[in-house]
Amino acid sequence: MNTPFAQRRRALLSRLAKSRLGCLLVTRPANWYYLTGFTGESGALVVSRRGTTLITDGRFTAQARAEISGVRIVQQKGSLVAAVGEFLKGAGNVGFDASHVTVAQRAALRGAGGRRVRWVPSAGHVEELRSRKDPQELAKMRLAAILAGKVLEGALKMLKPGVRELEIAAEIEYQMRHLGASGPAFETIVAFGERSAYPHARATAKRLRKNELVVLDLGAILSHYCSDITRTVVVGRASTKIRQWHKSVQEAQAAAIGAVRAGASCGEVDAAARTVLAGHRLDRYFVHSTGHGLGLEVHEDPRVAKGQKQTLEPGNVVTIEPGVYVPGVGGIRIEDDVAVHASNTEVLTRIPRDLIEI
Repeated sequence: MNTPFAQRRRALLSRLAKSRLGCLLVTRPANWYYLTGFTGESGALVVSRRGTTLITDGRFTAQARAEISGVRIVQQKGSLVAAVGEFLKGAGNVGFDASHVTVAQRAALRGAGGRRVRWVPSAGHVEELRSRKDPQELAKMRLAAILAGKVLEGALKMLKPGVRELEIAAEIEYQMRHLGASGPAFETIVAFGERSAYPHARATAKRLRKNELVVLDLGAILSHYCSDITRTVVVGRASTKIRQWHKSVQEAQAAAIGAVRAGASCGEVDAAARTVLAGHRLDRYFVHSTGHGLGLEVHEDPRVAKGQKQTLEPGNVVTIEPGVYVPGVGGIRIEDDVAVHASNTEVLTRIPRDLIEI
């Protein structure tokens, strides 16, 4: 069967052969979905040349049969770790992602699997495949980005003095689901006034005051794929200083988006944003990386950060989100989702980036 999931499993097997691994243990839910279409909450996937097996418990076996094809389903008896170890007895070299298997789990796997299994730390095999989106994935991400933009535009209409951050965040997440999303890609960020200087501010009961900055950072999950967008607005009149800062961030983002292309290093893209902000003497207020990969999870490879040597490839989707954060005053961030193609780039989010005064 030549489904996208089967194609991905074949691509993974080619990677495993080059790494001299007999099989790979997959314990990350996003990776299960990518390789099989299974959306259950508990299980483990074993991918080998002899076939792919999903080990899960009785809560998810019927769901697995309905969602996946070409994959053997084994219902575990006892604990999942013990069932996986027992299943892999005599398997030889077994790759696993050490960043997603605890020390205790590894010990239990070794005990259940026996001496004929050699556990080989092998991170990144599935994640590297996931970082290059195929046309079907990109189509879903375009729709997720459009949906996020519609929700953001709706949220702007709610901004008025007296409204609470929590009210705006709740309405944003309601509207996502109302428009067809399965939920938010991350906890929605709504930050007013001085709190906008916190890059990952959590919404609180703070009420909006006139002439305050507002940072809205939201993302939706649609058909399993994430979007991520940020805009900064002023409710009232922006000061000359705020206008200058916003223009500087807008220029930095434009420079970074212009640097995004197949073959460019992630560090080059990050440097493009930082160079602009340095020219405005604002670089010391830019306290995070320029962006990150986006897909089935809101943070994926590649990482668009200072000094990163990894090069962008066709199929990558990254966020570009420079910002300026001044403690005691406020913050400004502009973020869009950018897809890399062989000969061009595509901005998936479609909301204007100019400073908005409400």
